[in-house]
Amino acid sequence: QVQLVESGGDLVQPGESLRLSCIISGFTKQYYAIGWFRQAPGKEREGVLCYNTFDSKTEFGDSVKDRFTISRDNDKNAVYLQMKNLSPEGTGLYFCALREGIFLGHCSLSSSMYGYWGQGTQVTVSS
Repeated sequence: QVQLVESGGDLVQPGESLRLSCIISGFTKQYYAIGWFRQAPGKEREGVLCYNTFDSKTEFGDSVKDRFTISRDNDKNAVYLQMKNLSPEGTGLYFCALREGIFLGHCSLSSSMYGYWGQGTQVTVSS
């Protein structure tokens, strides 16, 4: 059984940074894509960024390339989302998701492409 568990969500002030983690278990394939998605109140779920383990390429959503980064700890089977200079627009429920397969230079920010999802962790950016 594949499980993804997010953690690290918190209440932060604008301009602060936050790191989210996603622990993956039950998935034995070497190559896959991991994506981070955000759902704000009253909004559709949108892709934040994704990472392709096959070629170590990252795809960024709009307006996050200079502020958000993704990293991976293979020993812990964990993926991290480092968010810098957060704004109120960054508020939402953040999900990590896994897309099974082998990809070259592309992972996709479309939620429909991901088959496994975590439960989400809440990030609130407010003064």
